[in-house]
Amino acid sequence: MNGPERHVEPVVQGRASGHGRVYQAQGDQHVTEHHHHYPESGGPSLFGPFADRVAIPQPRGTFEEVAVAPDSVRTPLVGRTPLVLRDRREVLPGLLAAAGDETGSVHVLHGLGGCGKTSVAQAVFNEVTRGNRRLGLWVNASERATLRAGMLAVAADRGAEAGELVAAHGGQRASADLVWHYLHSSAEPWLLVLDNADDPVVLGEGGWLRHSPRGTVIVTTRQAGSPVWNGACLHHLGVLPVEDAALVLRDLAPEAGSVEEAETVARRLDCLPLALTLAGSFLSRQLLESWSMSDYRRHLDDNPTELIDQGAAPGNSERNARQLVGRTWEISLTALADDGIPECASLLRLLSCWSSDPVPLSLIRPEAVNATRLGELVPPLAGPRVETALRGLLDHSLVSLMNLDAGGAPVRCVRTHGVVLDSVAAAVPDDQRALLVTAAAQLLQSAVPESGTRAQDAHRVAYLVPHAATLLQRVTDAEGAGHAVPLGTRIAASLFDGGDFQAALSLAQAAAEVAGQRLGPEDPATLRAEHRAAMSLFRLGRFEESEALHRRVLDARERVFGPEDPETLESRQDIHEPLSQLQRTEECMATLRDTARIRSRVLGEHHRDTLHARALLIEYLAVADAVEEFEGVGPEIVAACEEHLGDDSFTTVTARHNYAYGLYRFGRSEEAESEARRALAGRESVHGPDHALALSAAVLLSWILGKLGQVEESLSLGRRVVRGQERVLGREHPYLLANRTGLAEALAAAGESAESQALAEENLPLCERVLGHDDPVTVKTRSLVA
Repeated sequence: MNGPERHVEPVVQGRASGHGRVYQAQGDQHVTEHHHHYPESGGPSLFGPFADRVAIPQPRGTFEEVAVAPDSVRTPLVGRTPLVLRDRREVLPGLLAAAGDETGSVHVLHGLGGCGKTSVAQAVFNEVTRGNRRLGLWVNASERATLRAGMLAVAADRGAEAGELVAAHGGQRASADLVWHYLHSSAEPWLLVLDNADDPVVLGEGGWLRHSPRGTVIVTTRQAGSPVWNGACLHHLGVLPVEDAALVLRDLAPEAGSVEEAETVARRLDCLPLALTLAGSFLSRQLLESWSMSDYRRHLDDNPTELIDQGAAPGNSERNARQLVGRTWEISLTALADDGIPECASLLRLLSCWSSDPVPLSLIRPEAVNATRLGELVPPLAGPRVETALRGLLDHSLVSLMNLDAGGAPVRCVRTHGVVLDSVAAAVPDDQRALLVTAAAQLLQSAVPESGTRAQDAHRVAYLVPHAATLLQRVTDAEGAGHAVPLGTRIAASLFDGGDFQAALSLAQAAAEVAGQRLGPEDPATLRAEHRAAMSLFRLGRFEESEALHRRVLDARERVFGPEDPETLESRQDIHEPLSQLQRTEECMATLRDTARIRSRVLGEHHRDTLHARALLIEYLAVADAVEEFEGVGPEIVAACEEHLGDDSFTTVTARHNYAYGLYRFGRSEEAESEARRALAGRESVHGPDHALALSAAVLLSWILGKLGQVEESLSLGRRVVRGQERVLGREHPYLLANRTGLAEALAAAGESAESQALAEENLPLCERVLGHDDPVTVKTRSLVA
């Protein structure tokens, strides 16, 4: 062998024919190639007709774990099917038309979890597939794996071959492209439902959502604001109208109660379809007990979430959290935490301290949140993150935005469904409850006006009342009560001063009950709430109850604080009102004299509180016919109020009103008229024209004008008073009964017999029931009827 030895590389030569290919390589290499040939739609296949093909078992590759193919894509595999789909009159016809006749469109049903999106989609699916009008395909899109497995099963249903499916499952073939190729080339028009697509990113990233000339797509989701929905028709689903919500209950449990009872339960459940279905199922399946719908409504106040979820099928809690009101919101909150917004859970917990009524966005401003201890929550809620958290809750339909009309000016508000709030509140960790209640009370407190003596102030706090009431229900310890009870009492005071006595009573009683349980029966906060309740009872005509509660508070304050404490003197003064109506005039006057004497010594003769007790005394000097004392001190007290407090102060107006009444009672009608007109103007300025005290001043002027022969104006004022008191005090208030009879008498004297007779006939049964058959007002009313 001549020269150096050379290594010669082996050469492989070959030639490809048809669809074959030749690969030439040197060294150790491994080549794998897959060929995919798409047959013409409806062409012959080794796997038989398209309709008879089955999905190939899915191998576990190295790319990702994949879900087992669903048992069917031709049938909605949903947890519960409603017996009858109620309402949805706005959205259903359009969806049916689109699914039955259109192609190439995508429709997105979005709304709160449990609002019935899947039920609507199922109704459309069943209707358009009935009679083979259109092929129906249903895919669970709640998770990435189930979506992928379901869509590949759709591809198999539409003709994809085994090799193609294996390649797609193994990550060697674009899965979405494969599916949509077969959907686009389907011989039959179809409807595809992508159910529970609560993470639109999964649809967008994989290209799973597309338009097709062969069919219509319906997506159900909790997310309304995703860019994935661009080009789709969006349909919002809310709760049911109360009439239809009641029918859902009666569909499931027709023997459990009347339509009216069903409507009461439906309102308590805020007409949420999921809650209604669970409630109806519970009532229909009872064995050991037989609750009526009224029984169910009463038990809802104890632990609503736990009771509602008892209507789920046994073992359902782990298998399908979407079917439980106590679990379904966790799906959205978990997704939001995964998206980097864990604060959504804390914001929703804060909102659960309030009611389902609109919450002004001003309450949760970043600077207001930063002023609380919400940053100590787990996860923390800091002011700068409130905006992001709120947007997250909006995107998942857990809250909604709306405008509230507060005295003519729109207020931007956030609203949360009541069942959501109840279930979220029930799941708050015990160690965070007091912190949340305290923060919620502080945020509400900032919205209460400082002044509370005018009607417009009561209107400004009216929208806070349900939130304060719910907050009291969330209190579980003394710390929370220490913040929530004073807030409730303060709002009750604003309502009382504005003339809404029933709302003031309800809130004050709720505050007193919580304070008594958590702080003790003689805690100052408890006694303040009870004092406000006693004042409200008086204004509502419940004089005996008012006197008894005033007495209890007065005795406790004297014992705990001493006889000269300002709050003790407040009770000593205010008990005079029910005493006067119970005809205990001497006691009434004595308590006012004692109050004025002690305040004069402690506070000074011309202090506002001292003058107020003296201003109140003027009225009872007239009632007791103490003419000389009235003439001696009446003008003096009015003058002192004007000098030291001003013409427009509440106390000055009260003094002038009472002095005008005394002049009228003692027959000095000419003098009384000018004082009464000033008193009426003052009451309307301080309280508003429809306030109970303004109406009291108006009826006094009516009486005076009647005495002076100014009949037309007198009757006009009398009619105004009766209408106003019916609206403000209720049709059976003792003051209204007396004034209605007085108006009937004045009408009869003026020759207005028909109007007088009708008014007296309306009033008589009310007088007999409320005042008794022998009361002077009842006797006079009976004589007018006769």
